[in-house]
Amino acid sequence: MKNIKLLLILALTFGNMACRDEPKLPLEIAEDYISTFYFIRHAEKDRSNPENIDPELNQDGLGRAIRWAEVFDPVALDAIYITDFERTAMTAAPTSVKKEITPQYYDPKAIIIEEFKQENKGKNVLIVGHSNTTPEFVNLILGEEKYEHMDDYDNSSLFIVRIINGKASDIRLKMD
Repeated sequence: MKNIKLLLILALTFGNMACRDEPKLPLEIAEDYISTFYFIRHAEKDRSNPENIDPELNQDGLGRAIRWAEVFDPVALDAIYITDFERTAMTAAPTSVKKEITPQYYDPKAIIIEEFKQENKGKNVLIVGHSNTTPEFVNLILGEEKYEHMDDYDNSSLFIVRIINGKASDIRLKMD
């Protein structure tokens, strides 16, 4: 509950800071929109078989997936994207069930970023990825190389990228 309150306070503060000192365009020219992208890495995976390239979540991961659903409960999500791996599907499952949203698959190697941003313009979107694909995707949305690959045991980072009338801003939170 503490994390949810913190997330809401930070999101509101973050949104207000991003909007400050922005010049207003005349109404006939302005196209006001806010797109918010929430990026998380899959929850803790089962590491018992190092040969398994598509493991499910372990017990800690299942618990974290449920906690992510609690974190996103107050967020009006429009879409959820996952990679084609059990661990991302299982991480998104509690949120997608609660929100009644069918996750869409994405291939991190084939993302055409401008098309993705256009398809999700004005929406709140959750993207579940991996330690390498999550920061890469955040960087693509931001249009700059800001984040490096995540630690292999970092399952608690939340990246929030807001695009307000074409201007991107971001924040990274730890939800432990």
